Amino acid sequence: MRTSRLQLLAAAGVAVASLALTACQDGTGTRDEGASDTQPVASAPSGASSQAPEESASGSGGNGSTANGSGSNGSGGDAAGSGDNGSKRSSAGKGTASGGSDDAPATFNPCNGSNTSVSAAPVSRPVNHMLITVKNTGSKNCDLTYYPVLRFDEMQWVPQPVEESKPQAVVTLAPGESAYAGVLLSAADGSGSGGATGKKLAVGFQGRTPNSDGGPAAIPSLPAAGVYYDSSLTVTYWQYSMDDALTY
Repeated sequence: MRTSRLQLLAAAGVAVASLALTACQDGTGTRDEGASDTQPVASAPSGASSQAPEESASGSGGNGSTANGSGSNGSGGDAAGSGDNGSKRSSAGKGTASGGSDDAPATFNPCNGSNTSVSAAPVSRPVNHMLITVKNTGSKNCDLTYYPVLRFDEMQWVPQPVEESKPQAVVTLAPGESAYAGVLLSAADGSGSGGATGKKLAVGFQGRTPNSDGGPAAIPSLPAAGVYYDSSLTVTYWQYSMDDALTY
């Protein structure tokens, strides 16, 4: 009887100990599993927060780069501006090269019918051409600007210049020196229209600016039979060389 009671007490003790141990393990296990579940969730926001400043920093860096780029563009704009100024200066130079007023000497003295002798003579080569020669008969230099303004008889139109013949500067003649202009009288292939024979020729001179009055015109003699011309009539700019004048 006593033995049975002891056995019952021992069995009860073992059962109580087992229950206590099981309860402890379950509690600890639950706490561990809970901490393990919440840790990654807490870490994810923390990691996301730590990335945000870096992205902002990258964005700032981008803005900085943009700012630098703007600076570069600004510099480029200034350079382009300088280029434009260079182009303007270059254009001014071209104006001078055409024998314009910008290139005329400070003591500009136009050549005209009062201080020169002028002749106009047809030439055999090239065909249908005429050569105008101007000689300075004065006592000081005179200047020939642009091209001669030609008028046969009562002609109501002005022959156009050959643009390719523009000189590099105003033609200035010392006393006794000569200059030349070539005239294409008519088309060699007969394509010109309104043909006529001129009996009288007036050679006009221009001043500092295009189509301005350079002084008295000259009236050179023409062949007795006159000079035939048509709508192809053109004239070169003044040239120092006879060969240059007859090139066009």
